[in-house]
Amino acid sequence: MDYNNDSNANDALTATIMPLSHLPPSQRLWLEALLVLWALFLFGGFLLGPTKNNRRIPRWERIASSLMLVAAGWSWRLFAVDSSIQPFALLIALGVTFGLLGDLFLADIISQNRTKATLGGIGAFAIGHLFYIAAILWLMTRFHLRQQESVWEALIFFWLSATAGWYGIVLRGQPSPSILHWAALPYALLLATTAGLAAGLALQQPLFLSLAAGALLFLLSDLILAGALFNDLSFPLHHDIVWLTYGPGQMLIVFSIGAAMLLGA
Repeated sequence: MDYNNDSNANDALTATIMPLSHLPPSQRLWLEALLVLWALFLFGGFLLGPTKNNRRIPRWERIASSLMLVAAGWSWRLFAVDSSIQPFALLIALGVTFGLLGDLFLADIISQNRTKATLGGIGAFAIGHLFYIAAILWLMTRFHLRQQESVWEALIFFWLSATAGWYGIVLRGQPSPSILHWAALPYALLLATTAGLAAGLALQQPLFLSLAAGALLFLLSDLILAGALFNDLSFPLHHDIVWLTYGPGQMLIVFSIGAAMLLGA
């Protein structure tokens, strides 16, 4: 299926919004069910959960929403097993799995020590983003979407934005920055690399606008979280805002497998 012509731009945008439309009914219904459960856990928890410690979404519902995305990621991997984009699906599934591991660290489920939990969360998310980066680079190579000007412009923009965000949110005002403050910089640049590559890919192929939007939301959620962790940033329900940007970001990244399947069909 060729989405490289201008005449197919509308079809590409439609496929981006509805990445399940090309699947067999049983596969589509299964992924739709996981998507509905994810939304119920995340948004239902926000709407119906009691406000406690400046958050409404209960911990178990946050983790359950991440579990639904992991299940969706590996389901996409199974459904793409005979597709030409099977490596992309595998890398995305691995990435979202490490995202769940990061969630477990930051929810104090794996470690009760705040420093160890933060470092563990950063490490798990970093590994997840290495898988996302590998997935995007694989797509660029597989489908000859390596227009260097678009990719480098997007990367430089996001690297500069992430560095400015790190300085303003994490480092600024710290008389004696700790190892966590400095570790946040390469981590922010790693997330910016994912966002930049995804944006560079989307500039060449509109099917991946959802992937670019997901990577951007992940980066935004991390900047808000960094403000809370390192500079005591606090505003009403800021914990939930982190999840209401992070969760949809991860969902869009996972469901971009559907767009890749369309491109590879």
